[in-house]
Amino acid sequence: MNLLQRNAGNPSEDLSSVRTKALLLGAVVGAAFGVLSGYLYTRAAEEDVSRLGHAQRISTGEILGLGLALLGIIRQVTEMGKGPDRSKKR
Repeated sequence: MNLLQRNAGNPSEDLSSVRTKALLLGAVVGAAFGVLSGYLYTRAAEEDVSRLGHAQRISTGEILGLGLALLGIIRQVTEMGKGPDRSKKR
């Protein structure tokens, strides 16, 4: 029995609760990942400045690759939300 089946008297309240929990969890995980990524990026950039005397530029290809990787992660999270029965059917 899943969370939505526990309280059949008011399913919209359960759906709202699940949605709120999912959004809060996503926001916390996304913020933590963003802070960690920013920290690691600035640490690596500072090492380049101390070693080379200047910061390296980020190429357009690197940004596009990162964007495509993020889209892949978003797609995987979406597939997780579909459940085992619907995620493999196409």
